[in-house]
Amino acid sequence: MTIEKRPRAAVAIAFASTLTLSLLVPSFARADDKDKDDVKHVLLISVDGMHEVDLQRYVSSHPSSSFARLLAHGVRFTDAHTSRPSDSFPGLLAFMTGGSPKTHGVFYDDSYDRTLFAPGSNCQGTPGTETLFAENLDYDLTKLDGGGPAGSNHINPANLPMRLKNGKCELVYPHQFLKLNTIMEVIHEAGKRTAWSDKHPAYEIISGPSGKGLDELYAPEINSTSVPGQPGADWTTDPSFTRTYDQLKVTAVLNWIKGFDHTGKTKVGVPAIFGMNFQAVSVGQKVTADGYLDAAATPSPQLQASLDFVDASLGQMLDALADQHLARDTLVIVGAKHGQSPIDINKLHMLTGSTNPKLGGGVRADVTDPADLLTNGGVALAQETADDVALIWLKNQSDADKAVAILEADRKGSNRAHIEKIYAGEELVDRFGDPAAGRTPDIVIQPIAGTIYSKSKAKIAEHGGFAEDDTHVLLVVSNPKLAPTMIRERVANRQVAPTILKALGLEPDELEAVRGEDRTRLLPGVRLKD
Repeated sequence: MTIEKRPRAAVAIAFASTLTLSLLVPSFARADDKDKDDVKHVLLISVDGMHEVDLQRYVSSHPSSSFARLLAHGVRFTDAHTSRPSDSFPGLLAFMTGGSPKTHGVFYDDSYDRTLFAPGSNCQGTPGTETLFAENLDYDLTKLDGGGPAGSNHINPANLPMRLKNGKCELVYPHQFLKLNTIMEVIHEAGKRTAWSDKHPAYEIISGPSGKGLDELYAPEINSTSVPGQPGADWTTDPSFTRTYDQLKVTAVLNWIKGFDHTGKTKVGVPAIFGMNFQAVSVGQKVTADGYLDAAATPSPQLQASLDFVDASLGQMLDALADQHLARDTLVIVGAKHGQSPIDINKLHMLTGSTNPKLGGGVRADVTDPADLLTNGGVALAQETADDVALIWLKNQSDADKAVAILEADRKGSNRAHIEKIYAGEELVDRFGDPAAGRTPDIVIQPIAGTIYSKSKAKIAEHGGFAEDDTHVLLVVSNPKLAPTMIRERVANRQVAPTILKALGLEPDELEAVRGEDRTRLLPGVRLKD
């Protein structure tokens, strides 16, 4: 593995900026690890919600941290960005497919498809239905695993949308909703083991359209009311609960490093690709009692505790890799599916009627839902999905011009909906695809940064939108053989996917996103041995 050649001055500046770390922080490799260029394993971690500024602050104040260990032997991308929308589903699929919502077809975990039929409909009636792939698919939300028959994937078929295929009505599992292949499929087809851990059973979507990409998925349900001693609470109610929940997945990763399945009971061999997402930082950012203390991203005590937990967990993983003599054989990639907005609580505006206590005594509960503007203007909606972005599917697509006119009139006038930009028409088709094909929203609204289309008292931040706080996240690629390097060039999370395949000695153009419309490139600065 070698670093791509760059101008000497740029490398010198990058090296100087992290030299102190390399002197203070011990390598996570052991002396008896084999000195080979081959990468046999990739450990991919998503710290959901974590911004680049969070990484900067943490390493500055914790020079002996696990994050610092990674940077001491890693390439740090200071201008890395998520998918748009920055929802968890397209956020993870950027890592997994190398594609964008336009090409892989997944805009949100809660979206709409004009060609599909509602769950339980037997494909009767007019097509067009909400496609919600989250905790709603589970059998039983009182169970940590989502319930269902022993040995099942914990997805209740009765909750799945349906489609007509060759004249027959069939269920649509999350992986069948995906339009591009995944790194999991490519790696599995090469005879290598794959494993992942995430927050819902619905994350089986990353097994790819074939449904065969994942050898093992461990997906404890984060929205299950299974918190010990807390009747009715789910794992997102309090950041301390979320840290306990994330520890379940950390244990799974540690077992995979040791060559076992996630339970630690069955020897299966170390996966070629494996990893997990952390939820603790995201929850710490969002919960009303916590979040950030100022515009400089100073974390609240609970958010700090979650950052410390993630750092300690990464340390456990690095130590385990060293203990198993896998450190030099393993490329560690730490990024984030999404950020969280706003960091500065003073920018938070929510829907009129919200009683969230962080809205300046209610002064900033001053936002009108775009859906209300359209409905009051005589435009019927099929669906609105709204967080700090609004995706709108119209009941009648012929109303698109009328809908845009209503929204533009508000934006140029009193701007009750706090709209920054409206994507529609040719610009929307170019960026997101053609709504006439059935999947793409008719209108996408990016509100002014800090706006959340919600009345929630429980949350003070969200993701999904295109704002800097939503999309500008950490990204580090680390291995003991890498020198500390800083890349300031703007990169996208979707570039991680072909980089993983290249690292494992597989062809990046096995990904449809690489050879298709996306033309996704490798990450710069990390050039693996040909």
